[in-house]
Amino acid sequence: MTQEFIMGKNGNRNLIEVKNLTKHFPVRGGLFQRVVAWVQAVDDVSFTVKEGETLGLVGESGCGKTTVGRSMLRLIEPTAGEILFEDVNILDLRGAELKRMRRNLQIIFQDPYASLDPRMPIGESIGEGLRIHRIANRKERGDVVIQSLRSVGLEDYHSRRYPHEFSGGQRQRIGIARALALKPKFIVCDEPVSALDVSIQSQVLNILNDLQKEFGLTYLFIAHNLSVVEHISHRVAVMYLGKVVELANRDELFRNPLHPYTQALMSAIPVADPNLKRERIILPGDVPSPLNPPTGCRFHPRCPVALEHCAVEEPAFKEVSPDHWTACWRIE
Repeated sequence: MTQEFIMGKNGNRNLIEVKNLTKHFPVRGGLFQRVVAWVQAVDDVSFTVKEGETLGLVGESGCGKTTVGRSMLRLIEPTAGEILFEDVNILDLRGAELKRMRRNLQIIFQDPYASLDPRMPIGESIGEGLRIHRIANRKERGDVVIQSLRSVGLEDYHSRRYPHEFSGGQRQRIGIARALALKPKFIVCDEPVSALDVSIQSQVLNILNDLQKEFGLTYLFIAHNLSVVEHISHRVAVMYLGKVVELANRDELFRNPLHPYTQALMSAIPVADPNLKRERIILPGDVPSPLNPPTGCRFHPRCPVALEHCAVEEPAFKEVSPDHWTACWRIE
């Protein structure tokens, strides 16, 4: 990985730098529950997120997208690697230092109902982070809660209601308001619209866009819907079986996908014009198990253009054109 990749080329500074991030989960078995294998959920992933941008992270279910996002916030402890936020390695922080850092890093969960306490009014849920970090007094915390609700299109009286009294779209707005309450710099959006109706999805995406412009927020937007990612992202990273296989600016990636896996994903995007037919790329077989990933390139068992060398050696993640990175022996 070159220094040029880590530091970026445009005027925006890198807010977060992920270097060689790895997360392996133990599989235990036997009478004494010893570790018998490791699930290689994320393996040697590196990328940057620039200040004020949205980096889309896409891939099939089980490819490690959510594990990357949660590891970046230390909701899951990584096995190896570095996560630099404003040049500070989050993995080195402990105690009070880590608690102070968490104010800058928030998450919007995929299922807003599961992430809200059903016994707690949503005003208390939104203000809980303020209370934990001892920010302001009770009245001032109430004012922050009201401001957060208004910023996502909800009313003041909603703060006294409980999660079951809201629709799915409203609950996701509450999740966004809760993430905003501490005025973070970086938010992981973990498939925030995948459980919503299409009409509600557009409303939530527009809210996220407006908030980004108003507060200068930076997002990691995790999704499997490429149409959604194209709408909201500035750059897009494509993951397959724990690896990032391609990374580029949004327009460049959708115009000129280089990796065979990215091309297959693009071919599955629905086309609005009934007269326009897209040639589908159907990948054979199933995604290999992360318990025992293939040697060489992890995509080669399903790749329609694989070479013999693909099964032997893993391709390097290289820049093949300005700001366009991929890992494929065919490109080399």
